[in-house]
Amino acid sequence: MVAWADYKSEAKSRGALALELFVAHSTPAKAPEDVKGNLPDHLAYQAELERSGQLAFAGPMSDETGAHMQGVGLIIYRADSLEAARKLADDDPMHKSGARSYVLRRWLINEGSFTLSVGLSTGGCDLS
Repeated sequence: MVAWADYKSEAKSRGALALELFVAHSTPAKAPEDVKGNLPDHLAYQAELERSGQLAFAGPMSDETGAHMQGVGLIIYRADSLEAARKLADDDPMHKSGARSYVLRRWLINEGSFTLSVGLSTGGCDLS
């Protein structure tokens, strides 16, 4: 098994982006009504993290068929360390209340692309 720091250094040396983010795979741990009851505080917390630049992406995932929402979500944090990312996840009202549990992992972004279109006169924005 390769040490994470060694792999990250190697990725950078070959010209990869090597942007380290942290991914929380969040799953329901209590009844649906417990999850729904924590949703307003959870969404407010996510908005706070987004404003502060600590939240990269977040949202629900489908089941394996792609046809149903099963309550699983991904939350991608910007943080200086795994410990700092864990604090962000622990402080989420969903996790703090025990309505959801999570598994946290480091994620090294090396390749990919996205497109951002901003309408200067219309104020419109499109991300794909």
